Amino acid sequence: MMKIEAGRMPAVSQNQRKVQWQRWQRRAAPWMFLTPFVVLFLCFGVFPILFSLFLSFHSWNPADGWAGMKFVGLENFSFALGDEWFWKSLWNTALLALLSGLPQHLVAIPLAYFLHTSFKRSRNLVVGAYFVPYITSTVAVTLMFTALFSTDFGVINAALLWLAKLPLVGGLFPVEAVDWIGKPAFIQPAVAFIVFWRFVGFNTVLYLAALQTIPKELYEAAEMDGAGKWQQFWHITLPLLRPMMFFGATLSVIGGLQLFDEPFVLTGGRGGADQAVLTTAMYMFRSAFEFGEYGAASAISWLLFVIIALLSWLTHKIFGQHDEAAEKGEQHA
Repeated sequence: MMKIEAGRMPAVSQNQRKVQWQRWQRRAAPWMFLTPFVVLFLCFGVFPILFSLFLSFHSWNPADGWAGMKFVGLENFSFALGDEWFWKSLWNTALLALLSGLPQHLVAIPLAYFLHTSFKRSRNLVVGAYFVPYITSTVAVTLMFTALFSTDFGVINAALLWLAKLPLVGGLFPVEAVDWIGKPAFIQPAVAFIVFWRFVGFNTVLYLAALQTIPKELYEAAEMDGAGKWQQFWHITLPLLRPMMFFGATLSVIGGLQLFDEPFVLTGGRGGADQAVLTTAMYMFRSAFEFGEYGAASAISWLLFVIIALLSWLTHKIFGQHDEAAEKGEQHA
């Protein structure tokens, strides 16, 4: 009997080790698959953020090496807050974000509703046409508009001069070619229009997707109660689009305050006449790579992050108040 048990011990032990090995493999497999992503995220996501925060408390020029890094406390933040160019860039950024962001949603919502109700089979083709500017290279789009806004040969000036010759409405348009790129009063609307043109299709797709989730029974019931198209749009469509409006407005706030590509390409990175389109992101870029103030640039980036976080929170409060009130009303009912 002792010989039999002694003979079975190695086999049992081997089976246990095999089971334990299989259990370890099942537990380790998810971590093994996640490891490449985690390593890349830590290297290219977390580390730059933490290094930027660390750098915002130091004065450092990479040309001096690591030995040239000097701790300065909150000096970079106080410098940025007292810098008139920082406030000017912040004002330019806010103005461009408002001029380009608000029209996007004012146009995208009725446009999405029109596409949703008027097109059936060809809807995807039309939506794809509106979406093309969003997937087109920013540099290509900006260079195209640089030619369109040209003072002497631009199509936009040619169209305005032609409209100025029309009777009755001709007085509403300029009689001379507009220097869109060279004058501060015109370059801001020009940049805002480029940003609007690029992202209005993206927002249209967002709202169109939200419209397709609204039950048709609501519109049928409204029609039976005698509600017209405008009443349906105002009392059914708009309230049910609020979650997507919140999402779209949040993206516009974040994207608008990070505006960089369009004004940078249009003005060659200089900010245009009188620095009229020098955004905060552009000023941060110039502070680091042109002036060599990496610490100040990092401080500006964190100040911009705080502003974006506050405005995102404010957007949430504005769009969330109605939903909270509606939920309380349903609970009381």
